[in-house]
Amino acid sequence: MSWQNLFPFTARTNDAQHLEIGGCDVTELAAKFGTPLYVYDETTLRAQATRALVTFRAHWENVTLLYATKAYFAPFLARLYRELGLGLDVTSEGEIVIARRAGFDPNTIYVHGNNKSPDEIRAALAMGVTHFVVDNLDELPLLSSLASRHSPFAICALFIRLSPNIDAHTHRYMTTGVADSKFGLGIRNGMAERAAHEIAKYEKLQLVGLHFHIGSQVFDADALGDALNAVLDVAAEWRAKFNFELRELNIGGGWGVAYNDAQTTLDMETFAENTTRALRDGLRARGLDEKLKLLAEPGRALIARAGVALYRVGSVKEIPGVRTYVALDGGMGDNVRPALYGAQYQAYLANRFAEPAAREYALAGRYCEQGDVLIERAPLPETRVGDLVAIPVAGAYQLPLASNYNLIPRPAVVVVQNGRARLVRRRETLEDMLACDVDV
Repeated sequence: MSWQNLFPFTARTNDAQHLEIGGCDVTELAAKFGTPLYVYDETTLRAQATRALVTFRAHWENVTLLYATKAYFAPFLARLYRELGLGLDVTSEGEIVIARRAGFDPNTIYVHGNNKSPDEIRAALAMGVTHFVVDNLDELPLLSSLASRHSPFAICALFIRLSPNIDAHTHRYMTTGVADSKFGLGIRNGMAERAAHEIAKYEKLQLVGLHFHIGSQVFDADALGDALNAVLDVAAEWRAKFNFELRELNIGGGWGVAYNDAQTTLDMETFAENTTRALRDGLRARGLDEKLKLLAEPGRALIARAGVALYRVGSVKEIPGVRTYVALDGGMGDNVRPALYGAQYQAYLANRFAEPAAREYALAGRYCEQGDVLIERAPLPETRVGDLVAIPVAGAYQLPLASNYNLIPRPAVVVVQNGRARLVRRRETLEDMLACDVDV
């Protein structure tokens, strides 16, 4: 795979042999904004979202794409995705507040979570949000009570998140559709059907749809197809048992993307075409309504490739007969995925971008953990102190999982387009990190 397939669409090598994104030389960005620095390409953000919308709408008449905000969410993204016509899959009051300030239509916001707090539900209801994805039985009386008090004229439109007991064949921490998962209600053990009966007892709650999500970084199309058929079987069974009408179906997200040369990206066009065909055939075979509303929740697939992480080399330590460590000024504090999931990235020298690799290095983070190694074996040109390292496909699940471990500030974020860079999140300061401490 060429490097062009990992970096944002506008990435190129400029005349100075530097990496350029969105018309901006990243060495100049690093000098101006400091490192670690996350660079998002607006052209790629827009293109990925537009492509997904156009692709699914070409295959299904009534479809809504919900951006999965857990991948990464910020005010600039909220405004962009609202403009492009996406809805949102949210999981916290913070995400709801950002959505509200960006002016999202509440009818395009769906609230998820395996332990929704009363404050989160109140915040959603206050915004006019009425779509909730049910993940356990205990939230039903809470939803009904809060809806009665805070939205007396609204009915909560509920989805049941089904656990189809299907393995997505991804990392075990990313597998969410098996029987032993904290997410969803089991089909085979009767928990999902019990939830459907419980919902019917509440005047303020109405079951309108089913939801499934079998994992993240999923490439197994057969597993997705099996999950779809399992959910359609539930819809047909419930219709026969208690006249359940499947009006909306949410097929989740988690579609895989390539992080390095050895990986591939799930093809959006093929996936949309095959999924909608299987859905149409499945509905027809079971005598279910083919006019239902289809929802999907892409997150990583829309944003991962749009982001690039930049780091400055602080030291090069050669251990004779073992390996050479290149120490970066970031690491697991801004990207915990290699330590958490064993995620495998690829790195480049942004300040000598066209120079071929000369040897392999271990790219170590600056945090006080032996496991803080972003890439175990990174082929790079001869690397020196002061070099600028670029790691592509950094747009998803890095900043949202960032921490202040070792009391190190989280990085700044810039958005680039047409030669212009705008700061959308400044670098944290010591004062920011201590602001919540009472005794300072």
